[in-house]
Amino acid sequence: MIINDYLPISKEDMKKRQWDELDFILVMGDAYVDHPSFGGAIISRTLESLGFKVGVIAQPNWKNLNDIRKLGQPRLAFLVTAGNLDSMVNHYTVSKRPRDKDSFSPGGKTGLRPDRATIVYCNLIRQAYKKTPIILGGVEASLRRFAHYDYWSDKVRRSILIDSNADLLVYGMGEGQITEIANNLNNGLDIQYIRHIPGTCFIVEELEELYDYKAIPSFEEVEYNRKDFAKAFKIQYEEQDPVTGKMLVQKHKNRFLVQNPPAMPLSRVQLDRVYSLPYQRNYHSSYEKYGGVPAISEVKHSIISERGCFGNCSFCSLAFHQGRIVRSRSHESIINEARKITEDKDFKGYINDVGGPTANFRHAACEKQYTKGLCKDKQCLFPNPCKNLKVDHKDYLELLRKLRKLPDVKKVFIRSGLRYDYIMADKNEEFFKELCKHHVSGQLKVAPEHISNEVLKLMGKPKRKVYEEFVSKFEKINKELNKEQYIIPYLMSSHPGSTLKSAIELAEYLRSVNHYPEQVQDFYPTPGTLSTCMYYTTLDPRTMKPVYIPKSKLEKAMQRALLQYKNPRNYDLVKRALILEGREDLIGYGPKCLIRPDNRQNKKNKQNRSIRNKRKVSKKNKVFKKK
Repeated sequence: MIINDYLPISKEDMKKRQWDELDFILVMGDAYVDHPSFGGAIISRTLESLGFKVGVIAQPNWKNLNDIRKLGQPRLAFLVTAGNLDSMVNHYTVSKRPRDKDSFSPGGKTGLRPDRATIVYCNLIRQAYKKTPIILGGVEASLRRFAHYDYWSDKVRRSILIDSNADLLVYGMGEGQITEIANNLNNGLDIQYIRHIPGTCFIVEELEELYDYKAIPSFEEVEYNRKDFAKAFKIQYEEQDPVTGKMLVQKHKNRFLVQNPPAMPLSRVQLDRVYSLPYQRNYHSSYEKYGGVPAISEVKHSIISERGCFGNCSFCSLAFHQGRIVRSRSHESIINEARKITEDKDFKGYINDVGGPTANFRHAACEKQYTKGLCKDKQCLFPNPCKNLKVDHKDYLELLRKLRKLPDVKKVFIRSGLRYDYIMADKNEEFFKELCKHHVSGQLKVAPEHISNEVLKLMGKPKRKVYEEFVSKFEKINKELNKEQYIIPYLMSSHPGSTLKSAIELAEYLRSVNHYPEQVQDFYPTPGTLSTCMYYTTLDPRTMKPVYIPKSKLEKAMQRALLQYKNPRNYDLVKRALILEGREDLIGYGPKCLIRPDNRQNKKNKQNRSIRNKRKVSKKNKVFKKK
């Protein structure tokens, strides 16, 4: 029975579909939003399209078993995901303080999911249904699949597959994997024998049946030896390739975590199919009384046009999750989604974003990536664009032109994800000009992240010169167009390699361009990134050379304060940093100074003098009146 509605969240919903039993139950830490920007929606709709009966338990109460049991026992398996974010990132700021809002929960309310949600949900399921298969997926599971450094506990934790006691882990974008797993289970294959699917991890007690694998340092080794942690990460990093990647094995006491090579990214036809599924494109109606789910507002009228990123920034987990091979959707698929957006009752004529991890990547960096795999010893854009890099914005530009012509579409914006060094590598300025003319909403957000070349090198970002040239060209084009538009740079403090000296260099740059950021981001060590490996080990795993790490609260506070040196609350921290670095020349009244001398005592003296003078005047007036 086909019903164009949300998937069942209750027994009553199942009865409407005349279902007595579900094949799969998806348990997730986010509220139920049926939109292709949410991983849970994509996986559940993919399974539904294959004919499976799927139900959703969103944000179950983890203090008892009632919610886990509310849809009954699934015929084939439970699927578990923490949601679109790692649950610890969702809960805590970089300073480890609880966040005051959860955008993925009804009304933005916090506390509706536990810390380490994947593990907690799996434990609940095991209590309720001991033998039902459990399959993990999503960002939290994907990035914690190996022994990993956990910033919040400041220690190395075991693979999440072991801690959760689940049967199988899907890493990366999981549509292909979950399709094959579901078909195997449906054909009667026991989950313990589903060990052949790329893009999955499983646990074994012996290695006799495995072949052509590469062993990495064990959990016990990486837990106590930071060099071994760096070595293990380097191997994981190098084998993250669907063409040449090998099976990896990491011992955990008397068991072995096995990672199959990554799955090939979906083809264009497959990707189009995923985005054509019957999403309701909104949060579940049961959340209406809470004011909805805030996260939908950013994506409801936006379009994901591709996946993957060959930019490969060190602090980004995309290479470890989506991979470096870019796959894009067809124009037809994207235009069909845009038409659906224009039919939404809240649509005001503006498509907010068209892009992906990197908006202006529409194809693989070079053709050989599809057959020979990724280069292990070099990157596509860093430190300079590779000679084999295909730099071409024509397809993206053609797509944007088609979208602009759609009825009821007033503007098509590109709000984030533009790789400015890729734009600068394009000798044809046509895209840059049309970007400024049609697709900037007054402010263009790009991510130089820093200005110091030493820090940029460790970040995997282009040199300062490239960003400055981009800004100069942006200003030139807008002047020609007679448009007043500005660049808003994303900036990061305290990244590995960043010293007070480099933070001061960034502050001086901000002063010279007259930009004072309202928000800056401290580096956040999250699982699965190269930068987090540097943070924990104080080594660059690619070279094993030492890396300076700003770890003390004071230094991190000073680096952050320098980026907002005009804020009076940051005065003492900025002054302290400048004195520590011997840069008192930046304290004064000159045009190049960041702060004025500390004149708070002078202000007090002036205030006291003013009070005394007022008293004298008052006394004189009293004397005059008496006379």
